[in-house]
Amino acid sequence: MVTLQHFAGRWYLQILRFLLLFSNIIPISLRVNLDMGKIVYSWMIRRDPKIPGTVVRSSTIPEQLGRISYLLTDKTGTLTQNEMVFKRLHLGTVAYGMDSMDEVQSHIFSVYTQPSQDPPAQKGTTTKVRKTMSSRVYEAVKGIALCHNVTPSYESNGVTDQAEAERQFEDSCRVYQASSPDEVALVQWTESVGLTLVGRDQSSMQLRTPGGQIMNFTILQIFPFTYESKRMGIIVREDSTGEITFYMKGADVVMAGIVQYNDWLEEECGNMAREGLRVLVVAKKSLTEEQYQDFEARYVQAKLSVHDRSLKVATVIESLEMEMELLCLTGVEDQLQVDVRPTLETLRNAGMKVWMLTGDKLETATCTAKNAHLVTRNQDIHIFRPVTNRGEAHLELNAFRRKHDCALVISGDSLEVCLKYYEYEFMELACQCPAVVCCRCAPTQKAQIVRLLQERTGKLTCAVGDGGNDVSMIQEADCGVGVEGKEGKQASLAADFSITQFKHLGRLLMVHGRNSYKRSAALSQFVIHRSLCISTMQAVFSSVFYFASVPLYQGFLIIGYSTIYTMFPVFSLVLDKDVKSEVAMLYPELYKDLLKGRPLSYKTFLIWVLISIYQGMLCILYCWLNNKVQIKH
Repeated sequence: MVTLQHFAGRWYLQILRFLLLFSNIIPISLRVNLDMGKIVYSWMIRRDPKIPGTVVRSSTIPEQLGRISYLLTDKTGTLTQNEMVFKRLHLGTVAYGMDSMDEVQSHIFSVYTQPSQDPPAQKGTTTKVRKTMSSRVYEAVKGIALCHNVTPSYESNGVTDQAEAERQFEDSCRVYQASSPDEVALVQWTESVGLTLVGRDQSSMQLRTPGGQIMNFTILQIFPFTYESKRMGIIVREDSTGEITFYMKGADVVMAGIVQYNDWLEEECGNMAREGLRVLVVAKKSLTEEQYQDFEARYVQAKLSVHDRSLKVATVIESLEMEMELLCLTGVEDQLQVDVRPTLETLRNAGMKVWMLTGDKLETATCTAKNAHLVTRNQDIHIFRPVTNRGEAHLELNAFRRKHDCALVISGDSLEVCLKYYEYEFMELACQCPAVVCCRCAPTQKAQIVRLLQERTGKLTCAVGDGGNDVSMIQEADCGVGVEGKEGKQASLAADFSITQFKHLGRLLMVHGRNSYKRSAALSQFVIHRSLCISTMQAVFSSVFYFASVPLYQGFLIIGYSTIYTMFPVFSLVLDKDVKSEVAMLYPELYKDLLKGRPLSYKTFLIWVLISIYQGMLCILYCWLNNKVQIKH
């Protein structure tokens, strides 16, 4: 405008005046409208009766739910219910399933009802074998009943004192409390076969035998489970005999190097994992008083160290973890959550690629992926072989490259090697897979995978988890969703959105995510259109009157235009709905269209700019011509 005036007069003042006149083109109200719109979207999500209990903890990103390309999910407690049921006890030579638990119970009973005198000569051999098997079963069950962090509590009729409750109440009043549902399932199973955990405090533990006697144990040391060590241990002394025993349970990958040599551990762990069971290895080691005193002295000394304390403590504990006697394998089953299969199918049809990141064994993870239909029936599965160096990783990546439309299953160790030497090549191949399963995955690796996906693809990611080990992944993703489950509320509190069941994720993305994105796109472009219309009219008005810097609309008229007169018609776009929610759920392909970014792009923005210029010019020219006609008359 100043140039068209040929910089006449005090042109620098004209620049300032025109800046003020055309300031409407700066959409200050856009931020206000969008923030208010996001509050409305969040309120709609919380009030949706079909996804009860959903909490929006970050109201700034609801529209990002409408453009998710990669969904990364935990397995236990997210796809599964995290309600464990004991299914299998394996002693190497014999395995007990759900239909043969009464045999385990009879073995436990026989230990306490065995006659003191020698059996008859003609039945000596059979009885000896039975006694040996009974003692093996008893030792295994005893190890499971002692090696845990479970605490029994008694609550009934307002009485919570444990000693008083034991005298007054029956077993029905007992409730087991633990951080892991695996441990509760194991202790409940030992109760069902005859060894009942009836009491526990920081220094002691009480077991009740089938005969009703109480066995007292003193807890000398306890080594809690960590995600890095993948095992836990406990040292107890039986008060009646004075025997000191070190019990340990953990994942087979770490326990294989701790227990004595055997030829069945690896094979049977694989067999149980292929059935979808979570496997734990239980072992023990008897200690003399001298051995324990020596260990305790070294352990206390290590804990008092100023430098490298954790390393020294771990070294002392590892000195005990050698040549332990393998007692048994336990297998617990974790059922899938309700409607996991249709939800995953919906998400897949919506154009999302689902990655499952879990700390479980490869076989268990693969079995769950098949059961949940994460991998469809007609899809091939490429199981990435264990690699330890650059050469092996190169060969395996070449083998994987030759396969097409194939789901990938890879372990955390192999993944680390691939990312170290062939990060770009691996991510390029993995991103082409319809589904990826990463097993034996550490929490830091989960976050690393999310970060790499964002960097390599530039697409939006959504992470779903339920436990503390998923927090880093949830916080790294563009949208974090926490599932409130058995493992506390760490993931739920750290996430942007909190849901109660995995199946609610489908509606959260397909309906609310899609609506939020389309509405925000329309609202933002319409606010620009509104501002550009009034600026176009001002430009035409000034041009007609010799580029004078005179406002077309005065005072509150121009202020009221964006705050009162057009506010409600424009803001009503936050209630806009192109299809019903049922249709959006029935046709997830509608969501896939959003991934191309068509509702908000340079093309749509330029179209709205042209519409604004056209409408603004039409309005001002009509008014001007109409005014000239009236003047003539």
